[in-house]
Amino acid sequence: MNFYTVTASFLGTAVEFVEALTIFLAVGFTKGWKTAIYGAVTAIVILALLVGLLGYPLVKLVPFHTIQLVIGLALLLFGVRWLRKAIARYAGLKEMHDEEKAYLEEVEKQKTHVEKGKSIDIFGFTTVFNGVFLEGLEAAFIVLTFGVAANSMPSAVAGALIAIALVCLLGFLLKKPLSMIPENMLKFAIGIMLTCFGVIWVGEAIGIEWWQGDLSILVVLTVLLIVSLFQIKYFSLCATVKGRDQ
Repeated sequence: MNFYTVTASFLGTAVEFVEALTIFLAVGFTKGWKTAIYGAVTAIVILALLVGLLGYPLVKLVPFHTIQLVIGLALLLFGVRWLRKAIARYAGLKEMHDEEKAYLEEVEKQKTHVEKGKSIDIFGFTTVFNGVFLEGLEAAFIVLTFGVAANSMPSAVAGALIAIALVCLLGFLLKKPLSMIPENMLKFAIGIMLTCFGVIWVGEAIGIEWWQGDLSILVVLTVLLIVSLFQIKYFSLCATVKGRDQ
């Protein structure tokens, strides 16, 4: 079992499923748990089939360097996007994501769509299905990426399953969105990890031999962390100065 792979997969999956759980709970309380459960289970089954049919076998058939380059570039896009949003929120340039607020907004939206005489509410089902499928698709991508990167797919899957179980357990025990989880901090950490792996993989794919092998990951992580913290401080000061001028 690879501890680093388990941790990275756990954090990435947890972030995605906190958002999916918000939608699931909102639909469950307003449209009924049957509708919410059917929507979530349908999405999970389709996701599992897609990953099983296209994900892992593809990894075995396509040349490894091609996989490194393609997934490395995708990791950079994913990582930089998450990192950019997290930095903007920490610097005060973007509003922090509030799961409690998102939950209440989703509840109100569900209340405006009433379908009588149906055991399964189509609007509620579609909402949960879309939410779980889209968030789960990102989580599946993260799991496959870290699993292949570390050559330890069981560790990546284990981390994802632990995250899903923990998020669902906490959600049902608290009966509300997990607003106490510092989502932006998780996205910041995962953004740095994904960007780091993207840099390493693209570099290896084009023939770069990294200094000290896997230890270079720690160096890249440290550099990204320092640069990101500097950007947070810089943009925060810029926002403060701009606010004073206005």
